[in-house]
Amino acid sequence: MDEILRILPPHIENEIRKIPDKDLIQLQEIRYRINRPLELIFDHKYECLTHVIPTAQDGQFLLNKLGDHSIYRLEDELREGYITIAGGHRVGLSGKVNTDQGAVKAIRHISSYNIRIAKEKIGVATSLVEQLYQNEDYQNTLIIGPPQTGKTTLLRDMARIMSQGDQNHPSKKVAIIDERSEIAGCIKGVPQHQVGMRTDVMDACPKAEGMMMMIRSMSPEILIVDEIGSEADVKAIMEAVYAGVTIISTVHGDSYEAIKKRPSLAKLFHQNVFKRLVVLERTSTPGAVQSLLDGDGQILQTKKRCVTYEVDRSSSPTLRYNVGRI
Repeated sequence: MDEILRILPPHIENEIRKIPDKDLIQLQEIRYRINRPLELIFDHKYECLTHVIPTAQDGQFLLNKLGDHSIYRLEDELREGYITIAGGHRVGLSGKVNTDQGAVKAIRHISSYNIRIAKEKIGVATSLVEQLYQNEDYQNTLIIGPPQTGKTTLLRDMARIMSQGDQNHPSKKVAIIDERSEIAGCIKGVPQHQVGMRTDVMDACPKAEGMMMMIRSMSPEILIVDEIGSEADVKAIMEAVYAGVTIISTVHGDSYEAIKKRPSLAKLFHQNVFKRLVVLERTSTPGAVQSLLDGDGQILQTKKRCVTYEVDRSSSPTLRYNVGRI
């Protein structure tokens, strides 16, 4: 939290420090809207602090901190609509957009800031990684889920596990393309999160270019990339697959059926690139798996919808949500 507290105006920082530790660890977002109450979003609730109303001056304070008092340093981020800070935390922005020939040039007169708190969940991907290993190798995998379902959290832990290896799974050379500096949370190129001893990170690099650079320079066995979607991403993924590299990636979506209809991803499904499709559900638990599918979209595993099976991970066989084996 120190990285976040240092960018807040003192009076708002003091309010955050008043939050009890048991609640602070569940804090997901700080929504900071000019001339409206500060909103705090936790795992199971949200609160509006009606006595804390950020002013335009507070907004300028935050923006100055984000840009180290140089707005020109933020030009690329302002065009994208978010800023990533130390620790992998992400600050989303909204306000008046300036365009140039139909393309977004920058966001000016920013009225809302969404500070999303990045959290490491060590071990959250353990059971999933086990199920992606088949025929002595990991399968090309696409993780599908709407925002805030833990896609990036899963990727981070998967990189750690696959890089580390164990008695049943060999250690792999892993490469992460971290376009928004969220997965590894690099500072000056050095990961701040635990992504594994054999993991290399290409930080703040466009996904398509980064994938090609990593294949040429670092000879990875596994390539991890977040939020694919463009035709350039698809082309790079195909090149990686042809080069014999395993792909682990995520995409925004509510279901396999919805993702399969996206024109930009059609080639990946036509070529049956992904042998495993992981569909996440929106719960307070990051990375909660709703279903695991094969490359044809057939269900390999799903989560039962009854009280007995509402536990995601348990050492008790009667509480596990697995209903089938791969």
